[in-house]
Amino acid sequence: MIGGHTASITYLRLSVTDRCDLRCAYCMPERMEFLPRSEILSLDELDQMASAFIRLGITKLRLTGGEPLVRKGFVELVAGLSRHLGNGLDELVITTNGTRLAEHAEALARYGVRRINVSIDSLIPEHYARITRGGDLARVIAGVDAAIAAGIAVKINSVALANDNLGEVVALADWAQQRGAAISFIEVMPLGEVEANRIDQHVPMTEVRRRLSERWSLTPIALDTGGPARYVRTDAGGTIGFITPLSDNFCGSCNRVRVTCTGQLYLCLGQDARIDLRDILRSGDEVALETAITQAMRKKPLAHDFLIAPTRIQGVERHMSMTGG
Repeated sequence: MIGGHTASITYLRLSVTDRCDLRCAYCMPERMEFLPRSEILSLDELDQMASAFIRLGITKLRLTGGEPLVRKGFVELVAGLSRHLGNGLDELVITTNGTRLAEHAEALARYGVRRINVSIDSLIPEHYARITRGGDLARVIAGVDAAIAAGIAVKINSVALANDNLGEVVALADWAQQRGAAISFIEVMPLGEVEANRIDQHVPMTEVRRRLSERWSLTPIALDTGGPARYVRTDAGGTIGFITPLSDNFCGSCNRVRVTCTGQLYLCLGQDARIDLRDILRSGDEVALETAITQAMRKKPLAHDFLIAPTRIQGVERHMSMTGG
């Protein structure tokens, strides 16, 4: 699938719901309002949408949210989409907060999921509960262990937060390493209004890397998982990624687009421009849908609109849970 200013688009992140059972302080307001269920694509429509992209050349599909595992019938959706594996689709992967992973890990592995990203921002239960506004860390760790036991490769995603977990980055990396899991640290992204000031939350990856290098020697490696992380290997054998949307953008190599749970195609996470595919999808005209997708790909922008300045961070109004992680 051909893009605009960037490389070929081969990676779709498809959101199955905007709902989440956590309320992470960097992600959404405490009293987040979710979309009416009537606006959300059905499971069959999500399957049709993903299938259209796969026919056009998408080889990696990530199912996201919100929290995808809160969507009733999600495992059945995965089961259906698994028919594309080896038939145009190379990878079917998931991003989750892990709260419901323990009960579904074996089924996901059975249906061809080989990699899962799990969000964990602290290993101190009370800190984790504060950041997530009520999350149960033990339940998430049980999910990680269940996925590993099922043969799924796990990568931990951890958003670096100046006043919440910066002092834990070494412990997080060590914990992941001991489980044989990779970990990526992420700069906070200015998506939607939250109670906190984004400037107060922001930590550049240079500072995270400095702290990690005090514990391990870090050697850059050419690992390509289809996403924006730049990876290093520790001298203890661990894999650590750094995702830098603000301090060092990665737009030039972007190979992905996002479709929300309402059928909105975003060519860039950091821009508001979108193409509404829902009505075209619901018309039942596969040719029109594929034509709309193909034409949209040619409009993929050169770079995002995120901006960091000494006193402010510029972002977009929609929250990550509305877009799909």
